Amino acid sequence: MRLVTYRLGQDGARVGVERDGLIIDVEHFGEVYGLPLPSTMLELIDMGPLALQQLDEALVDADQADLVGTSVPASNAKLLAPIPRPRKNVFGIGLNYTEHVAESARSLDTSKDLPQEPVIFSKPPTAVVAWDDPIRHNADVTQMLDWETELAVVIGSRAHRVHEDNALSHVFGYTIINDVSARDCRRAGQWIVSKGQDSFAPMGPAIVTADEIPDPQTLNLQTWVNGVEKQSSNTKFMLFNVKQLISDISSVMTLEPGDIIATGTPAGVGAGRDPQEFMWPGDVVESYVEKIGRLRNPIVKV
Repeated sequence: MRLVTYRLGQDGARVGVERDGLIIDVEHFGEVYGLPLPSTMLELIDMGPLALQQLDEALVDADQADLVGTSVPASNAKLLAPIPRPRKNVFGIGLNYTEHVAESARSLDTSKDLPQEPVIFSKPPTAVVAWDDPIRHNADVTQMLDWETELAVVIGSRAHRVHEDNALSHVFGYTIINDVSARDCRRAGQWIVSKGQDSFAPMGPAIVTADEIPDPQTLNLQTWVNGVEKQSSNTKFMLFNVKQLISDISSVMTLEPGDIIATGTPAGVGAGRDPQEFMWPGDVVESYVEKIGRLRNPIVKV
């Protein structure tokens, strides 16, 4: 399933299934079928796999009248981030593609050696914005605003010291995060100020459930700035794959339903280019992950 969080007018955020140009409201659809389904994405994740299974089965059986009566045209809805306000910081993974390690060593004074363990940082919930929301550029703070397209993993069940072989069973689904980074805002080697500023985690446009992506290590990733391709790679080139990341993080911190892991970016970031390139007000950045879609955001002066 392709799940979105959306809003109509000034109404609150609601969870829906995006299909054939429609957004089917999960809670309202459940009412038709006598299923106690929730109104928000986090509540749906909390309900566990049985709720998803019941929803999927009901959608298969639904006739057109059921869909029309419980849905809206996607063009009439405002897409929000799939999880507009994560309960905790987003887990970020740094230096997780070989060529990105090399370009970072050349341009950002990071080590040229491949990490022997995942490099973990975080982005606060206030960094999360949605499709078409502005990425804020404060010229008093940064002159080096950069892009990083990443596959993001949404956890569906509690994971504590899980083995790699069982790690994917804890995944609810996958989305896209642009790990926006102010390269000149690192402090004593710490990254959270560089990566955690307001609007620095565009997310979306949807969560694609894990059954639709049985192997997350086969997905193409791309980035465009003003229509010009900047990144093009595949998740098969991760140094630490999704299974390993879940196992590693859960060995020291319990992962809970709704937690998000941004799995790192490939080569092609602005800081690694020659000459370096960065984003400025008026630019538009697009991030693509195969099977999930595109995430588009303008850069706006603040």
